Amino acid sequence: MSARAVLSKVRRVRRVRLTSERARLTTLYGGLLVLAGCVLVAVIYLFVRDGLDARIGGAVAPMAKGATIDPRADLPDGFLSPAEAGERAVTKSVQVATDTTLHRLLTVSGIALAVFAALSVFLAWWMAGRVLRPVSVITTTARKLSGENLHQRIDLKAPPGELKQLADTFDQMLGRIEHLVTAQQRFAANAAHELRTPLAIQRALAEIGLADPDPEPERVQWIRRQLIEAADNSEQLIESLLLLAASDGGGLERHEPVPLGETVAVVAAGFGDAAREQGVTVKTSADPMTVEGDPVLLTHLVRNLLGNAVRYNYRGGTIGISTSPGDRCLEITNTGPVVPAEDVPLLFEPFRRLKERRHTAGEGVGLGLSIVTSIARAHGAEATGEANPGGGLTIRVVFPELPGSPGTAGFAGGSRPQQFADPGSG
Repeated sequence: MSARAVLSKVRRVRRVRLTSERARLTTLYGGLLVLAGCVLVAVIYLFVRDGLDARIGGAVAPMAKGATIDPRADLPDGFLSPAEAGERAVTKSVQVATDTTLHRLLTVSGIALAVFAALSVFLAWWMAGRVLRPVSVITTTARKLSGENLHQRIDLKAPPGELKQLADTFDQMLGRIEHLVTAQQRFAANAAHELRTPLAIQRALAEIGLADPDPEPERVQWIRRQLIEAADNSEQLIESLLLLAASDGGGLERHEPVPLGETVAVVAAGFGDAAREQGVTVKTSADPMTVEGDPVLLTHLVRNLLGNAVRYNYRGGTIGISTSPGDRCLEITNTGPVVPAEDVPLLFEPFRRLKERRHTAGEGVGLGLSIVTSIARAHGAEATGEANPGGGLTIRVVFPELPGSPGTAGFAGGSRPQQFADPGSG
């Protein structure tokens, strides 16, 4: 069976299902209206029948009041007196009039009910079509969607209501899907490019080494160093991608109170040598603050923030990192090149840099802030950035309150981490 035949069959099935829903609504609405009409006819019939005998009898009875009875008259057996004959005639007339009226009433009511039923079914069919029209629009739009036209929206023109809310929600969902698909495609392309570059370097170095059958020892040492550096870059990129994938999963393997102030102090102390090499001064204010989460991932978060602050700084610059228990905030500020304010949100996306990568030593792979964002999201926190007027960035990570405890809770055991005024100065 061809693809066109399969698609045609699917469309017929969907059309039948939609028609079936319309038929069900028509049956429901039309049946309710016909049932209401039948009840109305029955009620009218009962009320008319109960009161009709008395009304007709009251109107005809005075005609028999003029009949007189001669008490001296002797009537043969089997004959009725004039009074009795008149009463029987009145009773029969009332019965005939009642039957004729009720029959006429039933005939007119039946015709009216038939017309009402036909009109009710037609109106129910029309109303069901009006109700299901937005659903048909949503179905048609969803059927047309693919990876190439995710920008298409329903944009339902209808008064406020449940179906309007459904269409708007569907449009919002399409917007989120389009953003995620675009980001995923960009991520895959950038990851492929970043992985291809060190492989190309390794291949070129290997070809250079094989081109000379008797290379000099210094040349061999240089090629080895370059290969090791390229392998280190590949390993760093792969580890970053794995960490990003793990934090993007949304589920934390460990949930425990983490003394974030102590973590900041320890990681900042570990960056002392790197900061001294770059001529950067690190100032730490690690106030006690406990957050709920994975200590390993939170350590990576702090390490990536400090690594970016050191890497994208200049000699003689400064870095300030602090924790604020009252605001449940981790903040890091660094000097560096001027960053346009409109480019700051883009730096939190994978492989986004302020400048094009030049593949120099210690440049990084452009995943630092995206990993920070992913880890923060996994912990229910929010990472935001702001460009400093004199250059550099200020990154804030705001964590949620601990369940069942105030945000200023101290560390387990009541210990307070040491304050490091300048770990980079030794």
